[in-house]
Amino acid sequence: MGTVRQEKTSFLKPSDELPDFVNLKGAEISAQSCRRCPLWERATQTVFGAGASHARVVFVGEQPGDAEDRMGLPFVGPAGRLLDRALNQAQINRDLCYVTNAVKHFKWEPLGQRRLHKKPTSREIQACRPWLEAEIELIQPEVVVGLGATAAASIFGVPVRIADVRGKLTHVETVGRTCLITAHPSSVLRAPDSDTRQTEFDRLVQDLTLLQEFVR
Repeated sequence: MGTVRQEKTSFLKPSDELPDFVNLKGAEISAQSCRRCPLWERATQTVFGAGASHARVVFVGEQPGDAEDRMGLPFVGPAGRLLDRALNQAQINRDLCYVTNAVKHFKWEPLGQRRLHKKPTSREIQACRPWLEAEIELIQPEVVVGLGATAAASIFGVPVRIADVRGKLTHVETVGRTCLITAHPSSVLRAPDSDTRQTEFDRLVQDLTLLQEFVR
């Protein structure tokens, strides 16, 4: 009888450097076996970025939510729907953009039958940062947009106050790109009342209109 050869999966440990990737698909496949932080243990799957492979604009969120974790795609839940609405009002075509997250696994804690989002730690953000760097290197966008504090921390390499950097197109040396920092759509959804929610939504749209010269 012949022997059956079993393929071994090569897992990426915290100390491992990422290999050089030829394209986004290769990076996405490799990310499925990432073990650079413990978040993979409770997540359904790695949620890599999606969109135009040579996009002029890359959007970076915090992490996948419950819907994204189940579907395997970024920004398909409530925050994603609000982002789509804001992009439409800002006259930005999402199909021409690339959307990803600073952290590629859903971090959560149970509450009854629900899975509640937990903010990733600085260590988890840094562990996942090489994947964002790989995406940016492969896409070569003109602008990287950070949605929220976690995305901003990943882009700058250190924690930053959103109020200090929001709404300005600024060259950021750590990614070698022009960057725009604004609020995460989920923060708009968490507004305490409808008036505040509308105000925050309008402000998000105003920030996104700065991208019109790059994406039509």
